[in-house]
Amino acid sequence: MPAGPPPDTGGDPLARERAHLSVSRAALRVMREETENLDIRDVTANWVNAAVLQAQIEERVKALADLADTPLFFGRLDFTRPPGLKDAEGAEGERFYIGRRHVHDADGDPLVIDWRAPVSTAYYQASRQRPMDVGRRRRFGYTGGELTAYEDEVLSGPGSEQSDPGTSKLLQREIERPRVGPMRDIVATIQPEQDGIVRSDLSGTVCVQGGPGTGKTAVGLHRVAYLLYAHRDRLARTGTLVIGPNRSFLSYIEQVLPALGEMEVRQATVADLVAVPGVEVRGEDDARAATVKGDARMAEVLRRALRAHVSMPTEGVVVVRGSRRWRLAVYEVEELVRELLDRDMRYGAAREALPQRLAHAVLVQMERAGEAPDDRVQATVARNAAVKATVNAVWPKVEPAKLVLRLLSDPEFLAEHAEGLLDAEEQAAILWPKPARSVKSAKWSAADAVLVDEARDLVERTHSLGHVVLDEAQDLSPMQYRAVGRRCSTGSATVLGDLAQGTTPWATRTWAEALRHLGKEEAHIEELTAGFRVPREVIAYASKLLPAIAPDLAEVRSVRESPGSLLVRHVAEDARDAAVLAACREALGHEGSIGLIAADTRVPALASALAEAGLAHLEPGTETTRESRLTLVPASLAKGLEYDYVVLDEPAAVVAGEADEPTGLRRLYVALTRAVSGLTVLHAEELPGALAAA
Repeated sequence: MPAGPPPDTGGDPLARERAHLSVSRAALRVMREETENLDIRDVTANWVNAAVLQAQIEERVKALADLADTPLFFGRLDFTRPPGLKDAEGAEGERFYIGRRHVHDADGDPLVIDWRAPVSTAYYQASRQRPMDVGRRRRFGYTGGELTAYEDEVLSGPGSEQSDPGTSKLLQREIERPRVGPMRDIVATIQPEQDGIVRSDLSGTVCVQGGPGTGKTAVGLHRVAYLLYAHRDRLARTGTLVIGPNRSFLSYIEQVLPALGEMEVRQATVADLVAVPGVEVRGEDDARAATVKGDARMAEVLRRALRAHVSMPTEGVVVVRGSRRWRLAVYEVEELVRELLDRDMRYGAAREALPQRLAHAVLVQMERAGEAPDDRVQATVARNAAVKATVNAVWPKVEPAKLVLRLLSDPEFLAEHAEGLLDAEEQAAILWPKPARSVKSAKWSAADAVLVDEARDLVERTHSLGHVVLDEAQDLSPMQYRAVGRRCSTGSATVLGDLAQGTTPWATRTWAEALRHLGKEEAHIEELTAGFRVPREVIAYASKLLPAIAPDLAEVRSVRESPGSLLVRHVAEDARDAAVLAACREALGHEGSIGLIAADTRVPALASALAEAGLAHLEPGTETTRESRLTLVPASLAKGLEYDYVVLDEPAAVVAGEADEPTGLRRLYVALTRAVSGLTVLHAEELPGALAAA
């Protein structure tokens, strides 16, 4: 049964809702205590089962934590009739409180419904045009964890004509709430178009193109939480993964899923995925080399180089068993090798299959001679020294890292296998200036590690997960997409990004191309164009750059008007640092987090200026607190981060810090759109591109 009326506290609706909150919190404490006190001594067969069950109980206890500053429920649905019943004329309506997790009373009746439950869909999707049997939707406002306000929206029945269909003030307040600390969940503010993506089926891959402030990252994280709710058993077996662009970004988002009760989702960067023991990334490619190494053509170069290790036999195989000799002619061995090559199996799997094929051919001869060999005989023959010697000669073992090392160190080997794929200039670009003698001594780059991962998959299949979320995907190279695609080859993915924010030389130009490299060409592409975080004045200013960086994208239309949220100020060059310090002090006078974003080359000087002025600052990825709210952010690390107030130092320097102007303008677009309350732009040099005219 759903939650009944709150305890009677007289005529004060707010007091009744607070009473229901108290009852719900007490019930949650009981649920947690019951879980903590579970006795598993008599229900486990051995210590292994006991350890697994105990770990599951501990995770359940964590998920049942009542976080003081996180509202247990944020909304209420009053149905005009039981949900889902079409012929319920006169049936009594039901009431459901919607929250971050399910809470039930001692009888098992729900006091709070999980936001992911089917009945909760109406909280996000219902409207006056499509009420979904909802008579009233109530939103709750909290201050410091205490329920302090509520707001009703009548969707059907008496009073719906007079109900204000405008934007909810509580919803707006929650969206605009100052940000201190890591990223928060948006479960109370999910919009209908976002909810449709969140609840899309596990079997399909979804690609979300979303401009700044449209909530694409939050949508991806909430989709993971929803899928774990709807398909928990399946994903518990196959696993889930969230991939972000860098450690700072992952630190920023790491608390979202735990706040929703999901503790087991792994988070990683692409570099983490492709890391191989012994392959230490301590080198750096120039833009040209990294672009060629990241090109999908490199996959075929590697495949050719690997298959070149297979050679045709020059002699047959003689297997001695007792007094008998069994001979396979050269042509018979060659036929088996060619058959495996034609099947295009993974190199390692084919190498394992070859001795079994040779042994089977010997067994056929035995059977023709009147013997009756069984599987044990075939296994013995496959381990025969002569068979092993033939396999090692024809299909030798190949270490992926050594294969890539040879390709990048040996011009002749590279030229042989890149013929018709890479021209001479491209080959020269990726060759190491100083050939490495060993895998351990090589100065591997990040792009090299991805090549090793590709080679490793050619040898042995990469384990696939059930679902992968790939955020800031626009900056991945084709080879990086392939690396991610291998991790969800039998599962699905949620791809998140903004083509206008691509800041690498190999940045994605179209999602269709990216999805092809990912191996998910059938993916459904959604575009989010409604902005909820970045003020209208700020996003409109940044959008002046769109014709130059992404002319085919629709401009984000922010729902937030915030007069005075944008300040663009020209300062004298010798007064620039002083102006930056003054702007930071002014921003610190407001509530919330502050990001000082600057070109990477300007960061050391600004760090010194802040220190001399006594303004303590954090590095990206460090959690802000009420006492320490200012973060100095290199422009190269700003992507995906948000701050209440942003001070942007010298836009021209941000653009100049990139290899070309289009990439620099995209980097500037990213920096301009990190603010959710106010943006101050300070410049001594002329503003770049369309911003100068604006």
